[in-house]
Amino acid sequence: MGQALTIEVRHEQGYAIVTAAGEIDISTVTGLRERLFELAASGRPPVVDLDQVSFIDSAGLAALVGTAKRAAARRQPARGLRAADDPRAVPPDGAGMPDIAARTLAEALEALAAARTTPS
Repeated sequence: MGQALTIEVRHEQGYAIVTAAGEIDISTVTGLRERLFELAASGRPPVVDLDQVSFIDSAGLAALVGTAKRAAARRQPARGLRAADDPRAVPPDGAGMPDIAARTLAEALEALAAARTTPS
């Protein structure tokens, strides 16, 4: 069994910053997915900080993509995921994530702010 997953949420600059730590896989993803989907439905754009994630599998990627789709359906910017420096935790380019991924939390927040000011 892998490392346990912890999830913390704080509110900053009008966003829900979700910090995950540990491993995101089929055995740990349920709580994260529920929390992210709840935040996306609330109208508060979630920003997911994966800096402390040591591993993410396809179930974790699906939760992130699903969150982005739910946010986009509410006309929220579909960006703001921070990828960790550990290559095992970084979603691969072919995972459908490049348009919503950012390398730093500051970059994610800047992209979200730019999306707010860019006319659709």
